Formats: sequence, structure tokens, C-alpha cells
Amino acid sequence: MPSGARREARDLLRARLQLVRQRVRCTNAIAGLLAQDNVTAPAALPALVQLRVQLLQEQLALLGAQAKRLAAELNPVLLPTPDVQRLLWIPGIGRLIAFTIWLEVDGIQGIQRFPSARDFVSSCSCCRLVPGAGNSGGKARHKRTKDGNRYLKLAFTHAAVRAIQYYPEIQRFYRGLARRKPRAVARAVVAKELARIVYFILRKQEAFNGTFKGTPLSRTKQPKWPRLASPPV
Repeated sequence: MPSGARREARDLLRARLQLVRQRVRCTNAIAGLLAQDNVTAPAALPALVQLRVQLLQEQLALLGAQAKRLAAELNPVLLPTPDVQRLLWIPGIGRLIAFTIWLEVDGIQGIQRFPSARDFVSSCSCCRLVPGAGNSGGKARHKRTKDGNRYLKLAFTHAAVRAIQYYPEIQRFYRGLARRKPRAVARAVVAKELARIVYFILRKQEAFNGTFKGTPLSRTKQPKWPRLASPPV
């Protein structure tokens, strides 16, 4: 259980995630209404259906404004934190993902609960990045599990997608795995490696050394973290 001040910020960030999920539902609902009538523009829909689309669009605008407002409230509180500044240099980790990781782990106090990186990334302890085991009859089987922190799993999964998009060395590592394993498994391995980096940075209070699995990265982030358009995968 995090401290009082961090708990308030963590719950606010979780509330923002719920707003984002509601925006996705609205977007999907609009797409469904367009597909239902096989049209590409709301103006081509019947009048009553256009009203439904208009209401959904108003909800989209409201939810987006509320999500931005919550993020703006957290920026001055969390951005100056030294741990957050260290996390921002890790591949794939942006401002909101860094906030999520730091608050869900509970900073340096929380990371001390895990004696090793393996304990940190395992499904039953925290990050849910290692599948659970369903061993029976002398056979070892992996299975999905809901143990651990789902917010950390989501944060590291999103970070892995961004890291694969922007960093050639990580992309090559991912593609090498994807040739032998399902893409979801390869992406989970990248997420696990990012979680290991986070563990050692928080545990040792060190800056990111610019490597991924011992390979120096050819790309480094700018001191001012820019919001970039997502390149194609």
C-alpha cells in the first residue's frame, strides 16, 4: 500500500485511464454505427443515427478534455521527481507511463520489496510479465494469470510497443523472437527486459546506461521529451 500522497496521485492516474477507455468505447461505437449502414461519414447516416453519433462525439470531446486536465494536474507534482526523470530516459517510456510505473511501484520504498529483478517481473509478484505455471503429470505448462498489478503490465506492454517502433536495436531483437514465437510473446519478452531495466534503475538509483541486453542503442532521447507521431510498425 503506497503512502497517502502517492495513493491520491495513483488513484487520479487510474481515473484518467478509465476516461481513456471510455473514449475508446465511444470511438468504437461510432465506427460500429458507420459500419452498420456501410457509410464512411456521419452525414450519410439516417437522422436519428446521426443524433447518436453527435452525442458520442460530444462525449469524446468531454472525456478527452477531462483526461488532459487530470494529466496537467499531475505534471507539476511528479515530473520533478528524480526517479521519474530517470525513467523518462528508458526506451518506450514517456511521461504518463513513467508516472504509472513510479506510483504503482511506490518509488524506491516499493522496489525494495523485491530482492531480485526476477521477483519484480514475475506474474505472481508484481508486473505479470511472466506467465503462470499450470504443472500437472510431470509436464510444465504456461497459462495466463490475473495475479500481479495489471496497471504495471499495461504500462510495460505499451512501453514495449513504443520501444520496438523507435529503436532499431530493439526492433531487431523483437523480429528475431517473432520469427520463432508468436508476436504477442515476443512483445512480452521486450516488455520484461524493459521492466528489468526499470528495476535496476530504481533499486540502484542510477541513470539509464543507454543499452538494451548489452547492445548500445543508436538513438537517445532529447533532454526535453517531445511528443512524436507513432511511426509504422
